[in-house]
This record gives sequence, structure tokens and C-alpha cells, in this order.
Amino acid sequence: MPGGRLTQHERQQIALGLAEGLAYAQIARGLGRPTSTVTREVMRNGGPTAYRADIAHRATAHRAHRRRRTAPRDPKAPPQAHGRDAEAVREYEEVFTTLLMRSGLPKMMARVLVCLYTTDAGSLTASELVQRLQVSPASVSKAITFLEDQGLVRRERDEGRRERYVVDDDVWYQSMIANARAEAQFVETARQGVSILGPGTPAAVRLENIARFMDFISESLVRAAEQARDVLHTKPAAASDGTAEAGSDRA
Repeated sequence: MPGGRLTQHERQQIALGLAEGLAYAQIARGLGRPTSTVTREVMRNGGPTAYRADIAHRATAHRAHRRRRTAPRDPKAPPQAHGRDAEAVREYEEVFTTLLMRSGLPKMMARVLVCLYTTDAGSLTASELVQRLQVSPASVSKAITFLEDQGLVRRERDEGRRERYVVDDDVWYQSMIANARAEAQFVETARQGVSILGPGTPAAVRLENIARFMDFISESLVRAAEQARDVLHTKPAAASDGTAEAGSDRA
């Protein structure tokens, strides 16, 4: 029924809809379910290309059984901030983690990043991450080192001199710039191959085309990152009637 757990029949309908190329919203309308329910179901069970109704049904039953057998992580844990639904938050974190893993991040790195993203403060200490994720300090340390190398988190010291791991708007900018630098190195290496293999040869032409393509992408990425940072950091000016209006350079 709407609002309850998905039935096996509903999961079969989801699988059929995906096979027909239907959008999540279309599938949800056919089931009388919210689009978010279908989206979470698909993303936590392999994604649109790997979703299987029977496997998803068994996995959901297994997760429910595991939650019933597992004692609460912290009986004194405070309620969710801002009146959030704890179960909805947990499911969203699973979906977000799965999405990051499908984009190439290892599971622990994805879990740490999602934990940071979904924290109102936008920063946590190592001990806080260990407590929230119920993993070892070594696992957190390894994940943070990896994410920092990718430019996805940064470190800072709080007033108590504790090291905190931070995600904010500027981290995304720095990550994009780091990606652009990596692509620039790729361009340079490709063009070294042109001179070694001989300009005009088929192999050299191929490398030159790759270099030109990546060079264009790198420059475009830097421009887009700088423009996005400007937009995010620009506060709308107040018009005479009290409403916000764009600055003259944004018209």
C-alpha cells in the first residue's frame, strides 16, 4: 500500500518500467508511489541498468532482518535535527553513497564523504566520523587521506586545536581546479608523444587530437568553476522595493 514497504509485485513493475526506459516519475505514478521512493529503491539496489526485482526484494528483507538484530548504535543519541525523519535520512545516505560508488569512489571513501555532506556543520572530527560510521579510526584516516588527495575535503583546526575535516563550497572549486591540473598534465604528456612519434604520423595525429580535446575541456572547466564560485559567493543586491535583483554584471 502507498506509504508502506514495496511489495515484490511492485518491484517487478519497477523492473519492467526500467526495461521499457520509463522515467522514475512515470514508474512511480503507475504504482501510486512518490518518485523518491522509486529512486531510492533503484539506486540502493544496483542502479537502473543492474536492478533486479527478486534480488532487490531479498536484499531489502535481509537489511530489515539485520536492523532488527542489531542493537542501537548509541542509546543516548540525540534526535535528528530540524525534526528530520531518521529512517528517511538513513535511506538517503545509502542512496547517496551508492551513487558516489557508481561514479568510482571506494565504499568507505563514499560513506565518509556522504557523512560530511549531510552534516549541518559541514565538518567532523575523526572521532565523530568513527562514532557515526561505526568503523575503525584507521579506516577513517585512510578515507580522509584519499579524499584530501582528490581535493574533496580539507583539514582545519578548531578552537580546541582538534583537527576537523571540512566540505564546503570552496572545496568543490578546489577539486575542479585539481582536476583541471591533472588534465593539463595529460595534455602535456600527449604532446610529448607527438614529437616522439613524429608529427603527421597516424599515431601522432591521434595524440594531438586527444591533447586538443583535453586542453579545451580543461580550460572550459576552469572558466566554469570560476564563474560558479563567483555566482555562489555573490549576494543578490536589494532593489528599492525590497526584492532582490541581480547585479549589473549579471543582467
